[in-house]
Amino acid sequence: MTAPLTPPHQPPNDDPWQKPQGAGATAYVPEAADETDTRTELKQAVGVTLAVALSGVLLGLLWLWLSPRVPLIAGDSAVFLKDTEGEEAIGADGTFVLLALGFGVVSAALVFFFRRRGGVPLVVGLALGGLLASGLAWLVGWVLGPDDVVAQARAVGQGATFDAPLELNARGALLAWPVAAMLVHLALTALFGPRDPEPEWVPFGAPYLPAGPDNAPTDAPRETGPQETGPQETGPQDGR
Repeated sequence: MTAPLTPPHQPPNDDPWQKPQGAGATAYVPEAADETDTRTELKQAVGVTLAVALSGVLLGLLWLWLSPRVPLIAGDSAVFLKDTEGEEAIGADGTFVLLALGFGVVSAALVFFFRRRGGVPLVVGLALGGLLASGLAWLVGWVLGPDDVVAQARAVGQGATFDAPLELNARGALLAWPVAAMLVHLALTALFGPRDPEPEWVPFGAPYLPAGPDNAPTDAPRETGPQETGPQETGPQDGR
């Protein structure tokens, strides 16, 4: 007797873990696929960060247009508030917060609509873009708003009224956009995001069989061959 030249079990030709056969053949490498997905998510996160940050210019323009002004009066050697009990400064901060919340909701909805399967980098990019957009809006409102107090007081003269520069006294208002965007995106993902398939239930103690065409569960009864029966005893026949 001679031993067989080939092993008794040969893996199928379509096994992705086998070495490539022939020139130009490639094998499936899970690490390469993971790196590609990570790079794609990072690129999408950078794009979302830049797009959301640039939209802060629109927030700054709206804040400059809608926020109330603080009236000042130029004196001999100082500048005074025209209305000492006025709430224009608080109104400017409140206007910024309300606009930032609205922009956060809209940006989160748009990001979820166009990138529904985004991962953690996309959410981080959304939050970072909202923070940068808030800072840019503050800068736009301050630059395009009224000039410096001293320069305006000298320009208008003594006893004249002018508007104070647009300022954001509550620094916490800068967090309104990123916080609103993260909360809305989280809620949309929890309600309408894609669901992962639930794992199949396996009875305790049963052997684990990976999913595949050969191990597909079925409820049909297993077919069995004809059962062998032993000799059957018969009673005495008539006429014998």
